Amino acid sequence: MKKLKRLRYSFAATLLLAVCAMDAAHAVATFDEVKRDFKPSETLVLDRNGELIQRLRTDKAVRRGQWVALPDVSPALRTALVLSEDKRFYEHSGVDWRAVSAAAWGNLWNTKTRGASTISMQLAGLLDEDWRAGAGGRSVAQKVGQTVSAQILEARWRKDQILEAYLNLVPFRGEMVGIDALSRTLFGKAAHGLDEREAAIAAALVRAPNAKAAQVSQRACGVLKTMQAPAKVDCEGLDLFATAALQRKAFDASEGVAPHLARRLLAAPAVRAEPVEAPGGKPAGTSTSSVRTVVSTVRAPLQRFAVQTLTQQLRELRGRHVEDGAIVVLDNATGEVLAWVGSSGELSDAAEVDGVLALRQPGSTLKPFLYAQAIAEKRITAASLLEDSSSQIQTASGLYIPQNYDRQFKGLVSARTALGASLNVPAVRTLVMVSPDAFHKQLRAVGLPLKESGDYYGYSLALGSSEVSLLSLTNAYRTLANGGRYSAPALAKNPKPVFRPALDARAAFIATDIMADPMARARTFGTDSILATRFWTAVKTGTSKDMRDNWAMGFSQRYTVGVWVGNASGAPMWDVSGTSGAAPIWAAIMNYLHKTERSRAPSPPAGLVQSRTQFGNQGGTPLEAARNEWFIQGTEQVVFALNSGSDTRPAKASRPGKKPGAEPDAPPRITAPTTGTIIALDPDIPPKHQRISFSAEGRGTRWLMDGKEFARGPQAQWMPWPGRHVVQLVDAGGKVADEIRFEVRGAGVREAKAGAAAAVLK
Repeated sequence: MKKLKRLRYSFAATLLLAVCAMDAAHAVATFDEVKRDFKPSETLVLDRNGELIQRLRTDKAVRRGQWVALPDVSPALRTALVLSEDKRFYEHSGVDWRAVSAAAWGNLWNTKTRGASTISMQLAGLLDEDWRAGAGGRSVAQKVGQTVSAQILEARWRKDQILEAYLNLVPFRGEMVGIDALSRTLFGKAAHGLDEREAAIAAALVRAPNAKAAQVSQRACGVLKTMQAPAKVDCEGLDLFATAALQRKAFDASEGVAPHLARRLLAAPAVRAEPVEAPGGKPAGTSTSSVRTVVSTVRAPLQRFAVQTLTQQLRELRGRHVEDGAIVVLDNATGEVLAWVGSSGELSDAAEVDGVLALRQPGSTLKPFLYAQAIAEKRITAASLLEDSSSQIQTASGLYIPQNYDRQFKGLVSARTALGASLNVPAVRTLVMVSPDAFHKQLRAVGLPLKESGDYYGYSLALGSSEVSLLSLTNAYRTLANGGRYSAPALAKNPKPVFRPALDARAAFIATDIMADPMARARTFGTDSILATRFWTAVKTGTSKDMRDNWAMGFSQRYTVGVWVGNASGAPMWDVSGTSGAAPIWAAIMNYLHKTERSRAPSPPAGLVQSRTQFGNQGGTPLEAARNEWFIQGTEQVVFALNSGSDTRPAKASRPGKKPGAEPDAPPRITAPTTGTIIALDPDIPPKHQRISFSAEGRGTRWLMDGKEFARGPQAQWMPWPGRHVVQLVDAGGKVADEIRFEVRGAGVREAKAGAAAAVLK
């Protein structure tokens, strides 16, 4: 009976071994399959030519680096691991029977031994979940299956492949898996650079991944003694070194020059892993791991230069309360993003905020689209005269009083000068002709997705009171560069972009010609500003109210460059203008792009004519010098003046019974503002910089504010003071000829639509 039981047990064991062997043989994958299925916890973002520009962690559950080939692992680590885990690794065929015997003998006599698990057996457990130890250890069937799998691995794989796979798959500490993650996290270096001390610590962590620092250093000391003469090993020093290493977290979740672009790319639904050239230059294929990569349109050298230039400029602006910036470079033909710098990195307190996508007020950078629309609708020409003087525009919520950046007025100027010199009052007068609602539609047509309606922004829309992103604004300028044709920007290679008309090609050409004209901007920027390049470019700057945002937008024949400088928090900068903030960055990038490339002015489209234009006189001096000007065919004129005579003062209307040109005998009267006006102070502009303008008809007049004289003549300005006031106009005889009452409200409460907002933008 006992003999029969032994036969049954023997048969069952033989059957178990056969089943486990069959399962193991079927389950063991090839080395190439294991390597191909390896998934790093990070994605590599490459530039358009395959150069690495950003490494970004995308798997939050586990920390894996890249697959490391065995020749790229330091000899010290390979030696330490074999001595620590499997000293007869190169002698056995998967199972170390001598170690098995020693372990069995130790168990019999209850003595502690190293264990019999070889590197091949451990790898079998890593490759197949069925052979992994549970909470209570491995079952007999698991041990048999692991043993058989190890022997099959040895039969099918080479020793170097087994060791390489083991080093890349073994868990080390916490979330770290594989030698690349360990070496970069604890030692801040690649696996090929590990020395003997570091290798000993790594080998000790294989045995007990989450042991305390003292235990790790004790085991590492033992490993190091097998590698060196025991007398030479400084275990005390190793203990300090191991403690420091285990506390280090040097493997950043993101590393490179394009972190914001990387996050944007990975958020796109079409991102997928693609083959990439393996270390050492071997092409990817069956012998390489599956590295998750994304190929961008960015040029790596340009991206690095843009990051460096932004950092350098912001360091030079240190002390002016500005710490953030962003840059976008687009290819005009394809819309491909060639550079994407989202922040100033370590200089910023909000480095994670992507300044390329953040919504900010664009300031005067919207003006080219406004003038182009007015020209396209034939409301004005580039030579039309616009009045740059104090203006009070009646709105439903009060008066809107635009101001120029320098708080000075230039008088009568042409539209070319108004746009080139970035004058605010002429822009607002132009918007009155176009209407905020129509301009709002035009801005949306060029790709600026404004959240509110044109009526919501009102006339301040001419000065950039809306919010736009740097990417959409740069692409809108690219629309100008393409003659009014719009296509979306592209983060993937886009050889055939789909264009649609967004702006009249003739008007786009004229607006571009103005932005490229250094003489047009001379009144504000001078003739030798940073905006002048040795090759053809068209450029516009902008500054939002209270100097919160500073922009430089422009393009050459091939590229469009957009730059924003400011603070992600919205805090104002100190004394940073369009030419001292973003413009130097814009100019540096343009010069970099055109070190060897030429840039030529665009050819005029059909329907344009160029003719000689002269301007009327004011005080015996021409308003502007005669020049050749571009016109939409049918709108050209030879002379631009307010009347047919040489003097450009407005002709006065004749009263009944009076001969034309005779002086009117009407009594003096106040023409602006009207009685009952409520004026709200702008809380973002210091009160000492705000003024209310008064105008009147008549000669020899004096102005009284609450009974006290404050000005003489037909024009007057007064620094506003909260409260109700009475203004009287006194004639030459000392009699009160006219009187108005108005109210000034303080800036303590911000309202959505405050009247009389003295917007200061450039």
